Amino acid sequence: PVARATPAQLDTTTPEQRAAAAQAPASAETRLGTTVGSLGNPSEGGFWIKTPLVQERAQGRIVNPATGKSAQVELIPLTGGGSGSQVSLPALQLLGVSLTDLPTLEVYRS
Repeated sequence: PVARATPAQLDTTTPEQRAAAAQAPASAETRLGTTVGSLGNPSEGGFWIKTPLVQERAQGRIVNPATGKSAQVELIPLTGGGSGSQVSLPALQLLGVSLTDLPTLEVYRS
């Protein structure tokens, strides 16, 4: 059998990076809307969301309304079919989301 990596093994962020991403925003934000989030490529490190809600890269924050938890992320345009978004493994973990869930997330631009 092939050994599979655990989420902890795939998460290459440091405790300091996770703490920084979990902090409340320091500046005003613009609410872009809501999106259904799913796990993006777990081998891509960092805190990000690929979403059709942006046309260019920007800094922002995503919020899980079910838990109230949020993560500061890079907003990356997602083109193609569908209306959902792909979220990095570390960001989903900060939001308290199971990796198999499809949560509705609020997206803000910093």
